[in-house]
Amino acid sequence: MHEAFFYEKKDNNRVQCRLCPKICTIKEGKAGFCRVRRNYSGILYAVNYGQVSSYGLDPIEKKPLYHFYPGSYIFSLGTVGCNLRCGFCQNWEIAHGEPDTVDFSPARVVETARKQAARGYPSIGIAYTYSEPFMWYEFVMDTARLAGEAGLKNVLVTNGYVNEQPLKQILPYIDAMNIDVKGFTEDYYRKKCTGRLEPVMRTVEVARRECHVELTTLLVTGLNDSPGEIERLVDWVASLDANIPLHFSRYFPNYQVNLPSTPLATLNQAREIARKKLSYVYIGNAPELNADDTPCPQCGRVVLERSGYRVRATGTDGRNCQYCGREIRLIGDVRK
Repeated sequence: MHEAFFYEKKDNNRVQCRLCPKICTIKEGKAGFCRVRRNYSGILYAVNYGQVSSYGLDPIEKKPLYHFYPGSYIFSLGTVGCNLRCGFCQNWEIAHGEPDTVDFSPARVVETARKQAARGYPSIGIAYTYSEPFMWYEFVMDTARLAGEAGLKNVLVTNGYVNEQPLKQILPYIDAMNIDVKGFTEDYYRKKCTGRLEPVMRTVEVARRECHVELTTLLVTGLNDSPGEIERLVDWVASLDANIPLHFSRYFPNYQVNLPSTPLATLNQAREIARKKLSYVYIGNAPELNADDTPCPQCGRVVLERSGYRVRATGTDGRNCQYCGREIRLIGDVRK
């Protein structure tokens, strides 16, 4: 165990966790909402420190990150626990279950990441993913510092449900984030995710100024997929930066939700709405729609072609469209 950051001691050996917007007040011997921050004798501990539930070498596009070292691979790992309760969770076995774990130290993670390679290319770094990485805050912070010193990139795949002070303290060590914006109404967050929208919006607004950011929204049939809600989401993203990549992801029945899968027509409609104001819009979990390529926002010609997780630069020379010269928002070289 590791003493947690961001908490206050209260009377009767209670503590108040200040990591995320839930601000849990935790009695002695009890855990917070996330299940992994527990009070022992008036001290809050991160009981999942160094506990890894899943790990492996993934394509960066799987995060999904399409504009951050396209075509590269990244060592990915996750723990247990989450501070939201989404009934449609795709990783509920580790986020809300009790999976087996193995022990990793920060140094072991960094050394493992340095040794990983696929298709002749080394891993570019470490992605903290699968479950909620902010609920692994202390371990991620310690590991990210070492990784940065070793020349590795650090990536967070997160629900963005974190308080501003912890976010700002970890951002200097983070190179990229994919932030899951679950929907775009407070009612949806409250009823379907047991959270709030406003803190997630703040996370996006703060993080985009400090690192590369891409967004993902899982469109759940009949719950958050109306044209009006999509338009409000898109208007907000465009007001921040029209070049932020937005990924719409297809929902399939999982965990506690058994609604029909997202209709392909709904996904196409969402993409068409978004492309009116955003430069880069993608659809995940629906390969039949062929919505993974990157077209130039100006001339519409495809500059990055994707087949599964393989990427081919077909129309970009460095950072510009070869056809019209428009700058393409990319971080790092395309791995061919």
